[in-house]
Amino acid sequence: MIRILFALILMATTVAAQDSPGFSITEPPMTMERLARIMIALDPEAQAQGNSIELTIDDVPVLIVADPQADRMRAMVPIRSADGLSDEEMRRLMQANFDTALDARYAVAQGRLWGVFIHPFSPLKRDQVISGIGQTVNVAKTYGSLYTGGAAQFGGGDSVPLQRQLIDRLLERGRDI
Repeated sequence: MIRILFALILMATTVAAQDSPGFSITEPPMTMERLARIMIALDPEAQAQGNSIELTIDDVPVLIVADPQADRMRAMVPIRSADGLSDEEMRRLMQANFDTALDARYAVAQGRLWGVFIHPFSPLKRDQVISGIGQTVNVAKTYGSLYTGGAAQFGGGDSVPLQRQLIDRLLERGRDI
């Protein structure tokens, strides 16, 4: 009897979810074309060329580079020159990578400090890439103050709802893709 009740509840939940806008049991694998469509929804002036896409989110330049053959992608936001980063600041960046940067990370490469989001390419879901880009922009914007991706963080305070606004806006723009 309990199994039948559970099955009925599961079926009712599935039917209700399928009637919800935007519901999808599975998403197609990520491709460069699909990624470009998502990015154009976020920034209509986004430029795709080969395996890279350049766009701007909240006045922050974002570069996305994907390698479908290696099944990897990365979104990058330049923050500043890495010259002059103190040991104390490097320590703070590593702390943020552990507890507040979330899916985005601070990284140093080619003499620059970057905000980056790195993920396997083909299993990447629409909302994952949108959230990852929002978090990457947030780590750049909060560099020197909160050092956060903005989606969630340990502890409380007034900053979480403010930081989450960008990700929510971006998710809404990409909702119909």
